[in-house]
Amino acid sequence: MTSAPVRIALVGTGAFGAKHAAALRRIDQAELVVTASAGVDEARRFADEHGIGRVAEGLDEVLTMDDVDAVILATPTPLHAAGTVACLDAGKHVLTEIPLADSLADAERCLEAQERSGLVAMAGHTRRFNPSHQWVRARTLDGEFHLQHLVVETYFLRRTNLNALGQARSWTDHLLWHHAAHTVDLFAYQTGSPVVQAHALQGPPHPELGIAMDMSIQLRAANGALCTLALSFNNDGPLGTVFRYIGDTGTYLARYDDLTSGTETPIDLSGLYISLDGVELEDREFVAAITQGREPNASLRQVMDCYRTLADLEAQLGVPS
Repeated sequence: MTSAPVRIALVGTGAFGAKHAAALRRIDQAELVVTASAGVDEARRFADEHGIGRVAEGLDEVLTMDDVDAVILATPTPLHAAGTVACLDAGKHVLTEIPLADSLADAERCLEAQERSGLVAMAGHTRRFNPSHQWVRARTLDGEFHLQHLVVETYFLRRTNLNALGQARSWTDHLLWHHAAHTVDLFAYQTGSPVVQAHALQGPPHPELGIAMDMSIQLRAANGALCTLALSFNNDGPLGTVFRYIGDTGTYLARYDDLTSGTETPIDLSGLYISLDGVELEDREFVAAITQGREPNASLRQVMDCYRTLADLEAQLGVPS
C-alpha cells in the first residue's frame, strides 16, 4: 500500500476525457499530470480548459514518461485494446473506457497482458459504479430485492457519424460492442449469476455507416432472471439509457446516477455515497486499487464474460454486425 498520489495521464480529449478530468480533480490521491491527444494542439486546448500542466502528442509519448504511474484511455474504441496492452507492457496501470475491445480475441489479449504484468487493469464499465445501480445492488445483496426482469432502452440519434459533442468522428460507434456492453455486464453483475442464454436481432445496416442502427437483445441468467434490451441509433426523442428493474418487492427506474420508483417517485441517494457521479466513483476505485495493491471492481478478469457474451451475440447476428 502506498500513500503517494497516483500520477495519471489522460489520453483522449473528447466528451469522456472531460468527464474523467473533472472527476480526477475531486480525488485527493490522484494527480492528473499530463493529457494527450492525436494532435498536440488539441491536447493543449484541453489542458488549458481543464488546468492540466503538461501535454503530449499521443499515447506513445506518454509511455516514455517516468513520472506517470497510470493511464486512463478515453480514446476511440478501435484503439482501446492495443492501447491497453501497450500501457501494461510499459509498466503503467490502466483504466480503459468501455468497451475494452471490439472483439473477444482483443479483449483476451488485454487480459493476458494484465496477467503478465500483475498491474491494475480496469475496464470503464461505469454502470457498476453509478449510485442508482449501487443502491439496487445493495438491496439485492441484503436479500431485500430479487431481480426478475431488467428492461433497458438505449436510444440515440446517430444517423451521421458524430460524437456526443456533435463533432465528426474518425471511427464508427457500435450498438453491440459499445452500448450493449454496459447492460450485458450490468445484468450479470446485479444478478450475481452468469448469462446462460443470449439472443439478438438487428435491423438493416446504415447505407453509409455500415452498422446496424437498431438491435434487440434478450438474456437469461442462470438464476432465471431475464433481461430485455432495445438499442437504437434512429431514435428522434429523449436520448440515453433507462434501466427498469422489475423485482419481487418493487420496481425501480435508473437513469445513470438518478433513481426513482416504478411510479417515478424520486429516491434520495444523497449522503449515501462519497459522490453522486458514477465516473468519479469509477476513477476512485481505479486509484484505490493501485494504492492498496488489489484487484479493482470491473477488472479485466471480472468483465471478460461480458465480452464472451458479446462475441456469441455477434456470431448470431452474422455480417455486417
